[in-house]
Amino acid sequence: MRAVTFFDGRMLRDGTLLSASEVTEGAAPSASGRLDGVVTGRFTDHHVHLQLVDHTLLPGSRLGRVTDLGANLDWIRAVASAGEPVVEYAGPFLTAVGGYPSDREWAPDGAVREVADADDAAAVVQALASAGANCVKVVMNTAAGPVLDDDLIRAIARFTAEVGLTLVAHAEGPGQAQRAVRLGATRLAHAPFTERLTDDEIAEQAASASWISTMAIHSGEAYENVVDNVRRFHAAGGELLYGSDMGNGPTPADVRDSEIAALREAGVDGPDLLRALAPEDPLEPASVLLLLPDGDPARSRRLTPADLDTPEA
Repeated sequence: MRAVTFFDGRMLRDGTLLSASEVTEGAAPSASGRLDGVVTGRFTDHHVHLQLVDHTLLPGSRLGRVTDLGANLDWIRAVASAGEPVVEYAGPFLTAVGGYPSDREWAPDGAVREVADADDAAAVVQALASAGANCVKVVMNTAAGPVLDDDLIRAIARFTAEVGLTLVAHAEGPGQAQRAVRLGATRLAHAPFTERLTDDEIAEQAASASWISTMAIHSGEAYENVVDNVRRFHAAGGELLYGSDMGNGPTPADVRDSEIAALREAGVDGPDLLRALAPEDPLEPASVLLLLPDGDPARSRRLTPADLDTPEA
């Protein structure tokens, strides 16, 4: 038995570690000794592409939940049915006819759905909802081909809201982040990186949408832009969600330490960083417990029975 600090999804609290897999509320007896660090459940990656990585490594990782934002629907449904970790999914990228990433060699068969008109949009959104999708992802990338027009984006947003799903937008190119939110997207798949948003635009975004970080995939000017945007979005009270864009380049099938470092560079740390990582509630009986030395998610590891052996001074 050890005294610990644990994170319940909202705040840091005192608890008692009974075993490597069980923590309870309330302080432990003083003679128990304290385990340094913070205990959480496993984390959430809000932006992954499981068809582009070895997803069989995930059960042994520090991730307990992932959201796939672009995959063949039948394939991702089969992976999600395994239940370890929890896999939520959007199904295919929805894009304009000839739009990104329909012409990319890395895009698996069936992972891209070109949407021709509003009737087509209504049918595909309904099909995704019926297939168990948790969100819908639309692509607005003017840097790589044609994009859906305003009326069609609005229609997709309306259909998505009607079936109770979240509309996630890949917004890339000048003005696309603002356009996506103005037309009804409530989440951006990537924190804006094409340009530095104005303070007024940041305030509008913070009031209307959440951002998935995916900062570490960038370099140079794009990285400078995204760090500055995230810093001001966070200061404005915007909701940030940790996402690595797993599968975009040589990313681990685990927590990406460089993404955590980027969030910290943008001023997101402590409990705010843990909220972005959205860990499982460690009080839930099925939770796998992690230990974060000095509260650092980048150094997190699974708890073991040895952690209870010798109380630390």
